[in-house]
Amino acid sequence: MTRVVDQVGGVNLAQGMPNFPPPPELIAAAHQAIDGDFHQYAVTWGTPRLRQAIAGKYRTFYGMEIDPDRHVTVCCGSTETMLSTLLAVLNPGDEVIIFEPFYENYGPGCVISGAQPAFVPLEPPDFSFDPDRLRRAVTPRTRAIIFNSPNNPTGKVFSRNELQTIADLCLEYDLLAITDEIYEHIVYDGLGHTPIATLPGMAERTVTISGISKSYSVTGWRIGYAVAPPELALGIRRAHDFVTVGAPHPLQEAAVTAFRLPDSYYVGLRESYQARRDLLWGYIEKAGFVAWKPRGAYYILTDVAHFLRQYDVPDDAAFAMWLIRNVGVATVPGSSFYAHPELGRTKIRFCFPKTDDMLRDAGERLLKLRS
Repeated sequence: MTRVVDQVGGVNLAQGMPNFPPPPELIAAAHQAIDGDFHQYAVTWGTPRLRQAIAGKYRTFYGMEIDPDRHVTVCCGSTETMLSTLLAVLNPGDEVIIFEPFYENYGPGCVISGAQPAFVPLEPPDFSFDPDRLRRAVTPRTRAIIFNSPNNPTGKVFSRNELQTIADLCLEYDLLAITDEIYEHIVYDGLGHTPIATLPGMAERTVTISGISKSYSVTGWRIGYAVAPPELALGIRRAHDFVTVGAPHPLQEAAVTAFRLPDSYYVGLRESYQARRDLLWGYIEKAGFVAWKPRGAYYILTDVAHFLRQYDVPDDAAFAMWLIRNVGVATVPGSSFYAHPELGRTKIRFCFPKTDDMLRDAGERLLKLRS
């Protein structure tokens, strides 16, 4: 969708990347690292300073005691971190439970690893899951449960009770929890983020995946990481070594600065993204979309079934192209987040990590749908 909107012109609310700069301290740190002696391979699983900074972050934010030498693996973004994790912990024939809708790389990552994904739906309006259905999805072959909180594309933030339900199943059936927490600092309406690894008994069976792309507006730096028990971390490091060898050395050094930003940075991050959410949400409602207000991340998932009928468009993919050509706004078809495409056939996802003027431009264009 980004390529199409670049060709025809319009406002890109498809790909989840900011159109504003990262913190100036981070840019300065990158310049300093480039000018320094960080041009050759780093330690494969991450520079010592960065791993120490990551461990310090988890201690400060979540009270987790992390050994940077035994628990932390730095990879090329959270997507590669997920793939290396799946390659490390899965065997051919294993099954993995994934909540649906999901970030589109989870399913292929399981298939590449020789495992079979099984899907449990998150149901609107609050995108909760049925605990009984989750339990029924567990089989003797199940190895892990993957989930993303805050969630892309729904904006769902898993509640403490939901996390406990997942944890109870992991403990009962000896499963791993593999969590994508890349949006951990982008939560709204007074909510906080709780890593499932902080629940009793879960630190020993959780791989926590995150990175610097979203919270610090550096999606192109490709610095992600896994926090895992030593026996799992060893496998993740081996897989990562063969997948990418190592993340960019100077950007690892610069990333240390991100974890030293003051608390006020995170307050401002949440407040600014909540304001952007509310700005775009207002336009989307006025334009006539059926939408679910996100509690975290920076996406708004909508239902456009009535627009498909109104404009005689067959499905979400066709409507996304129609929006670009007729309204000038790029979105992502909802079916790309579902293993069962029919569940996303009437859904469209907007993203809002954009400046206010860009969101207003998109919003005014969307209001044309009312006429």
